[in-house]
Amino acid sequence: MFRSEDIKDGISQLSALKELPQICIIDLDFYDKNVLAQLQELRTLYPIIKLIGHSDIDAEKVVKSLLEMGFMGYLLIGSDVYDFKKAIEVVTNGGKYFSVGIAKFAQEYFTNN
Repeated sequence: MFRSEDIKDGISQLSALKELPQICIIDLDFYDKNVLAQLQELRTLYPIIKLIGHSDIDAEKVVKSLLEMGFMGYLLIGSDVYDFKKAIEVVTNGGKYFSVGIAKFAQEYFTNN
């Protein structure tokens, strides 16, 4: 496990690992205008890593963008330890996990795509 200040730093740290993690939980900073481009770069470089987003943004547009990039989960700020453990367990086993506040967006997305 490691923590990085931003996605670019995280990509650099991932490149130094001998074995990649199964999952990355990313605390998303949407105030950084490049965050979606950086996430796409991460996804392109490491397509086998399952991504779970963590943010206070519950807008449908944001959630849809992350789903289109292949995110397998999304936790809203305020999620408790149980939510994190459950998300990691579900995503590790090939499922998807979303906080209650955004689950409807995810369900609509997967129903229509």
